[in-house]
Amino acid sequence: MNRRLPTLLIATLGFFIGGAVAQADSPIRPGIRIAIVGNTFADQLRSHGYLETLLLRHWKDEPVSIRNLGWAGDMLSARDRPTNFPTEESTLKEHQTDVVIACFGMGESFDGEAGLANFKTDLKAFVASHKGKQYNGESEVRLILVSPIAYEDLGELTPKVASRNRDLKRYTQAMKTVAAREKIPFVDLYEPSKALMAISESNPLTTNGIHLSGYGYWAVSRILYDRFIENVPGNKKWQLTIDAKAKKGEGDGLSVSKVSSSRRAFSFQVTEESSPSLAPPTDRELPAALAQRRDSMTVKNLQPGKYVLMVDGERVASASHDEWAEGVAIDASPAHRDAESFRAAVNDKNQQFIYSWKALNQVHIVGERRNSPSGRELPAEVIEFKELTDKKDAALSQGIELKTREWRLIPDTN
Repeated sequence: MNRRLPTLLIATLGFFIGGAVAQADSPIRPGIRIAIVGNTFADQLRSHGYLETLLLRHWKDEPVSIRNLGWAGDMLSARDRPTNFPTEESTLKEHQTDVVIACFGMGESFDGEAGLANFKTDLKAFVASHKGKQYNGESEVRLILVSPIAYEDLGELTPKVASRNRDLKRYTQAMKTVAAREKIPFVDLYEPSKALMAISESNPLTTNGIHLSGYGYWAVSRILYDRFIENVPGNKKWQLTIDAKAKKGEGDGLSVSKVSSSRRAFSFQVTEESSPSLAPPTDRELPAALAQRRDSMTVKNLQPGKYVLMVDGERVASASHDEWAEGVAIDASPAHRDAESFRAAVNDKNQQFIYSWKALNQVHIVGERRNSPSGRELPAEVIEFKELTDKKDAALSQGIELKTREWRLIPDTN
């Protein structure tokens, strides 16, 4: 934890990250089929896979299915597509979509205060365009609106920070107002991202002020996940507590058995009852509100010294007895490596979907090469990519394999 972080900022950030979806209960439920639409932010959610992995992890018995239709540069009134590109409605029907998560506002915000009225009009038209539609063939689609993030101050790389954030705040408020009137859920990413950006010693969230880095997508996906599943039973993080003196242990997301000791070494079996959290893609210290959401282990009543945690014979973490008593982040275990492999599989599934939905070479579809051998083969290849996407989606529904592993805490002699 960053002890120099102001108490008020910690409390504020915790409120924003942990708050529920505004205005309505979240329609994100077990087993549903989700589509994500919107701008570059939405597009890159697909490439990083953190949000989808978190949602798949949450309902492992009734997994959700996600198709990401985000397109870099999309705005509500400017969503150009190549000639003969499949309509969004046809893709939503093909996926039998239950919920559409819509991410807009960043591109539109460059029109400033003068563009607010048009933005509201376009947003209302977007909502109306989905009203009454039954893409799943049974029930009306449900919408979630997601605001843009704040503009990050990266020095000379990001001029006019104050004025840009004033505009982004206005557009976020406009989205909130429309969502309230339409009685649909709304997620404010502007305020929590701005709070994270205000921590001077934190990792930068973006590469250029508006486009999130890998760490930024890890952090913001965590915020979205918490908003979507607030007060919904399910796994959020592992928390393990061991009493070295009493030789007892308990856990959230884990169960502990066979605790034993020999001199200053402790051994115990840990059975994984839920999937592990995804490790942050950074070695730098995290803001408190995010650090508190990492998997962790606390060990009380250790004799003075430094101890290393071994899981199935692999070194995972090392800390002093005082640090173990306060709690140490545990996200480098074999289970966490499996979780990263699962995220890679999510990204691979999404890549196969892109090959089927957004073919990279349009000249073979509508251009002069459409009658070439490769152009003639493309329709069949697109079908194969769709089938491959569905197969990978089905494989992901199996979730991360949960195991019983041997954990040991031994003196660290290194």
